[in-house]
Order: sequence, then C-alpha cells, then structure tokens
Amino acid sequence: MELVQTLDDYGKPAWITLMVVSFIVFWPIGLALLFYLIWSGRMGCNSRNWKNKAEKRKKAEKMWHRARTTFRSTGNAAFDEYREETLRRLEDEADEFRAFLERLRAARDKVEFDQFMEERKSSDAKSDKPDDNAGTVPQTS
Repeated sequence: MELVQTLDDYGKPAWITLMVVSFIVFWPIGLALLFYLIWSGRMGCNSRNWKNKAEKRKKAEKMWHRARTTFRSTGNAAFDEYREETLRRLEDEADEFRAFLERLRAARDKVEFDQFMEERKSSDAKSDKPDDNAGTVPQTS
C-alpha cells in the first residue's frame, strides 16, 4: 500500500487525477477507485453526522459570543450586571422559544398524521363495504 500512502501525501488532487486517468484507461477501475475514495472518506464525503456538526457549531458560536460579551467591560459595574442579566434572560427565552417551535412542529405533524390515518380508515371502510350487486350473477340476454 505504498501507492496509497504516496497519493495521500500528495492529497486530493493526486487521487482525483488517478481516478480520471483510470476512467479514461478502463472505466471499471475508475468506478472501483471512486467507490474506494467515497468509502474510505478520503474525499471528505462523510456527511453522516451533519446534524451533530451543526449543533456543535451552534454551541461553539454561542460560547464564543458569551466569551466576547462577558470579558468586555464598559467600566460601569451596574450596567455590566444589567447587560449580563438581560443577555442571559434573552438566551433563556430563545431556548424556550426553540423548544416551543419543536413542540409546535411535533403537534402539527401529529395532527397531519392523525388526519391521514382517518382518511385512510374512511377510504378502507368504503372499499370494504359489500356492493349491492355482489353475489348476484350478471344476466346475459
């Protein structure tokens, strides 16, 4: 696997060049190389945990925002205390609002699902009703 290590040392352009050349020479090798690059994560295609990454980024932004505002003083202790209390209250309200929105979305989804199930039950009940002509033999003239 000396070739893999050498290509890793050169980086993504070397892998991409090898893949393009292998597609030109013999396409199944290029396809196999493409699958290997995706599977191994060498192309940075690992987006399985994008939600966790987004949440971590939001937490980091929040932490940096707090750090910037907490350590910067105006020189007026009463105002700094008031500002910190107000910011803390606003952050709590924002968290409560996000939680409210999540509950609202969940409730809306539940209502839509319940409505779907009722429509499904009513359509099943209509299709399960026996026809008036069921069981009779059609008459031929």
